[in-house]
Amino acid sequence: MTYQEEALSPDDRDFVTALASGLEVILAFDEAHPRMTLSEVAARTGMNRARARRFLLTLHALGYVRKQQRHFELAPRVLSLGYAFLSANNYRGVIQQVLEDITAECGESSSLGVLDGDDVIYVARSASRHRLMAITLSVGTRLPAAHTSMGRVLLAQLPLAELEAYLARVTLEKHTDKTITDKDELRRCILKVRQQGYAIADQELDSGLRSIAVPAVDAHGKLLGAINISTNAARVDFDTLMRQYLPLLQEKARQICAYAS
Repeated sequence: MTYQEEALSPDDRDFVTALASGLEVILAFDEAHPRMTLSEVAARTGMNRARARRFLLTLHALGYVRKQQRHFELAPRVLSLGYAFLSANNYRGVIQQVLEDITAECGESSSLGVLDGDDVIYVARSASRHRLMAITLSVGTRLPAAHTSMGRVLLAQLPLAELEAYLARVTLEKHTDKTITDKDELRRCILKVRQQGYAIADQELDSGLRSIAVPAVDAHGKLLGAINISTNAARVDFDTLMRQYLPLLQEKARQICAYAS
């Protein structure tokens, strides 16, 4: 049975609406909205002001939100949620060391991402000195799975029925002139990734950003996520990507498999 099949619907008696709303408030903060007033949070979550206020003040009391006069922002304690994910899966140290080794060996940034809804979310990262995107990539960053190498690797692991459901609901936005916006083309791309075992995203999300990713599994064959190397297209060509970076990623994925349990 898949995760999606086990998920409760919002009208189920066991569904805790208050918990869902609290998480929705946390997720309302992002790169474009790092600090918001009560009214802005209410607008972004679709809540009335009274309900949004209760959740913000509760999160403030728990240390997940900071309040500065009329504005609210996330507190560093929110990072503990991501660290808890890594620790609970017993591979935080292994993954982080592998990503840092990748950066040390090739001089490029490397990350681990997992699929969360229609996005890939960064749960571990080793950053190089090169700035790759206009936004800052860090643990907790969310990017559309359709246009990233890690996202396509993770989509390729889905059962076909779940992949088709994803393709039916997702909206493919055009970010650059290289972005795939045709769903049939994206389907072919993902199925190719499933067959070859790796994915390349070439300047589809941000001009100049080129990345390659492979799946990472633990010693029991459980999918942990996808690991990638991201670089600048002007600095690294496809030959380097395939001849140097792909074998490096595959080697590191084997190390994760050997040590993560």
